[in-house]
Amino acid sequence: MIEQPAYTGFGFSDEEWGLLVGLPQSVLSAASAAESDGTRRTMAESAAGLEAIAGGRESASPLVAAVAGEVVTRVGDPETGAELPVVAPADPQAVIDDVLARAARASALLTGKVDEGQAGAYRHWLVEIAEQVVGAASSGGILGLGGDVVSDSERRFRDRLAQVLNG
Repeated sequence: MIEQPAYTGFGFSDEEWGLLVGLPQSVLSAASAAESDGTRRTMAESAAGLEAIAGGRESASPLVAAVAGEVVTRVGDPETGAELPVVAPADPQAVIDDVLARAARASALLTGKVDEGQAGAYRHWLVEIAEQVVGAASSGGILGLGGDVVSDSERRFRDRLAQVLNG
């Protein structure tokens, strides 16, 4: 007997599952790209985002736990020292726009495939990932002192993500 992939139990196709599994790391990247912070701060944001993704494995939502487990399997577990490479996109706004468009598709997909509890848990988890990333390192200031914990551009991304997901 051939074992079925985990996502079939949720009623998703391979392509749909790919969208749901790819989105958490994309949210992390877009939230980090919302404000150019320098390498050290971007590394802190990336680490916080990976922790938030990995934390999803402990979710009461079977969907969130399964997606988080899949992401950690693919990119590594922060508990074992895994780190994501620091990526500075050439066009941060294009990355943000792409992630928001994919978030809208994922939200619509969830509405049609799973109950509202599972859909809501996934949406909340994505916003929480963005929240952890944008709050991980202050922006602005001089020599790491001062600045805003969450910049206006980071706040805009987080709020737009929440709006797209829950709109």
